[in-house]
Amino acid sequence: MTARQAIRAAFPPLLLSAFMLLMPLASCTSNPSQGYASGAMYSSKFRSVAVPLFKNNGTDRAVQFQLGDALVKEFEQMTPYKVTPEGRADTVLRGTITRVDMNMVSQSLGTGLPEEMAFAVTVDFEWMDMKTGKPIISRSGFKSTAVFVASLPNNQPIDLARFAVAQQMARDIVASLQGDW
Repeated sequence: MTARQAIRAAFPPLLLSAFMLLMPLASCTSNPSQGYASGAMYSSKFRSVAVPLFKNNGTDRAVQFQLGDALVKEFEQMTPYKVTPEGRADTVLRGTITRVDMNMVSQSLGTGLPEEMAFAVTVDFEWMDMKTGKPIISRSGFKSTAVFVASLPNNQPIDLARFAVAQQMARDIVASLQGDW
């Protein structure tokens, strides 16, 4: 094999290697509105958040406590923010559970009794900057739903749906606090 043939044989793998090394750099942008971003997902100007229990205008009181617990855990696990009491926090997340619904999804053909039920919770919330007193993010009509099987043989308790809704709602609320920082 001549030197020229050796260079030609080595060129495609070298070109492929160079392409693979440079491609990740070309695919990211510093502005999240222009595509994939490599920057922070949450604002770095805040360090802490207070999460008081949401007010509850709905009929189900237990969901209020499960949502509060799920929000605290989601903030601690998924954000750089420390959950602190309201007097020491940079920000506060306040909200109201505006509606709790339970609707039949399917019913037994034999008995007419509900088989699957949908448990839905709707909230309004506001994330406030404690220094300025101005809202950072405000959302109305934020909804999460879970389905549970109320009939035999599964006979799942409503607590299962309540827990699933609280977990999903907490994930969705915390994810919505990401922004174009």
